[in-house]
Amino acid sequence: MHSRLDDLFKAVDAKDTERFLGFLTDQARFRFGSAPPAQGKEAIRAAVDGFFSTIAGCHHVLARVLAEGDVIICEGEVTYTRHDGSEISLPFANIFELEGELIAAYKIYADAGPLYT
Repeated sequence: MHSRLDDLFKAVDAKDTERFLGFLTDQARFRFGSAPPAQGKEAIRAAVDGFFSTIAGCHHVLARVLAEGDVIICEGEVTYTRHDGSEISLPFANIFELEGELIAAYKIYADAGPLYT
């Protein structure tokens, strides 16, 4: 899954929701920060597309990846580009719970508040 993480973040950075959803199980659970959790690909699609509409772009850089059994934890920095062209870089940590090669639970621990101030 480690090499797939690079592909996952490339899909996110391209704002490619369809490709992103291909990494998830059909009934995956997704939570971004303190936003309400979404379950299932359609609910996740709506949440992700909603978020993507608020930014012009993003770029993730992974600093560390740890794996134990069916859990992967990664941390890094994401640089968001706002619609006005300004940028902000913020730290994040993600926890992925896997079912085989797919993500069954995707939890993002980040404070996106500064993105909107």
